[in-house]
Amino acid sequence: MSGLAMPKPDDATMRRRDEIVADMRIIVPGEGVVDAANAMRAFESDGLTAYRQLPLVVVLPETVAQVSRVLKYCNDRNIRVVPRGSGTSLSGGALPLEDAVLLVMSRFNRILAIDFPNRIVVAQPGVTNLGITSAVEQEGFYYAPDPSSQIACSIGGNVAENSGGVHCLKYGLTANNVLGIEMVLMNGEVVRLGGRHLDAEGYDLLGVMTGSEGLLGVVTEVTVRILKKPETARALLIGFPTSEQGGQCVADIIGAGIIPGGMEMMDRPAIHAAEDFVHAGYPLDVEALLIVELDGPGVEVDHLITAVEAIAIGNGSTTCRISQSEQERLSFWAGRKAAFPAVGRISPDYYCMDGTIPRKELPRVLAGMRELSEKYGLGVANVFHAGDGNLHPLILYDANVPGELDKAESFGADILRLCVKVGGVLTGEHGVGVEKRDLMPEMFSQVDLDQQMRVKCAFDPNHLLNPGKVFPQLRRCAELGRMHVHRGQVAFPDIPRF
Repeated sequence: MSGLAMPKPDDATMRRRDEIVADMRIIVPGEGVVDAANAMRAFESDGLTAYRQLPLVVVLPETVAQVSRVLKYCNDRNIRVVPRGSGTSLSGGALPLEDAVLLVMSRFNRILAIDFPNRIVVAQPGVTNLGITSAVEQEGFYYAPDPSSQIACSIGGNVAENSGGVHCLKYGLTANNVLGIEMVLMNGEVVRLGGRHLDAEGYDLLGVMTGSEGLLGVVTEVTVRILKKPETARALLIGFPTSEQGGQCVADIIGAGIIPGGMEMMDRPAIHAAEDFVHAGYPLDVEALLIVELDGPGVEVDHLITAVEAIAIGNGSTTCRISQSEQERLSFWAGRKAAFPAVGRISPDYYCMDGTIPRKELPRVLAGMRELSEKYGLGVANVFHAGDGNLHPLILYDANVPGELDKAESFGADILRLCVKVGGVLTGEHGVGVEKRDLMPEMFSQVDLDQQMRVKCAFDPNHLLNPGKVFPQLRRCAELGRMHVHRGQVAFPDIPRF
């Protein structure tokens, strides 16, 4: 598993494996427990396939009661648990641990309620992102967040990672579209946060859970808002001689007060890979391609198209094609949606990064990535959500060449350091997981990290949920605030402490 440092397996847990497997079969009968090594191979990694590890056992519950019993059992016996959705995470967030129960939520795959008057859907966490839109599109509705993996990624995983997508610029990330969740704590307690109403009273614990990467609890139900499809949606396909010109065009569009439904950018390697894969009609003589989608009333869309065209010409665009039909608009997006698998045709392996920067820094960061590419001797294809500055550089390497994976990881780390240096952040939607875990001190001070850890301790004081992820070092909750003990008494003994 490369040189990645993970929590040392607990010997006592490993010795009790047969007992734990037998007890899991009682809690989740039938075919809900997988313990054979060959069968568990399907779960040994998530989308970050550079890291692989077989779990102690795989458990696939079907009811909230089963999830509660599994977590309580593990909590009472000090057994680690790693929650998993569809396994499409690109940061190693669902990477199993050798001594942990892998709790797979894929059997929670039903939509529980559709309420068109109040524009909500209640779904189990294993329902796919696209499955929600498919359930409501006959009435002209859709679910806005649309990650590239939307055909496979689960809504529970979207909550864990606060996933975005091409339309998050205008319609927000998962956090802006989730109204409530049901979740199970590590001690087996079932709690609800938010609901079908727009806002909840008290602390924003729903916001804390969204993007918590499986460290705080296991989601068993999700309530999301759905939107009415816009009257009109049209897309522009704009080519530029340089990536810097394309990046500046993005900044100028937003600076003009125009908020597209989606605004995506690809550089030459990604353009050629996507065109060869999908045949969307992309221009092949440009260095950067911008897809700008504008939606709303027809008259407004026509006006905005004219404005965006003028901004593009002002930034030196050499080609501009406007969709004339819904089929053509979808073909523009087909290439972008397939960009990640398409790049697999031009390189044996690629390492997908995820960092976010201020939009105005796009030209500087793109130039910096080109310099890093020369430094490491590895190619890079850029595909990203240009409108909100969420970059997805795809570092091209060959895992069969000794040392190339290490170089790719170092290259990626330098890209993320550059993002932080220009005022950005380590992740926009993929999460920290194990991939960016050891880079957290680049962005946060020790005081910052301690405060985040205290939130973890409030939900999971024994650090049994998804340990080894997000935080760069493992510590017990008591180590966060060394307590002075005098004559066997701590100060203010009446105050509850973890």
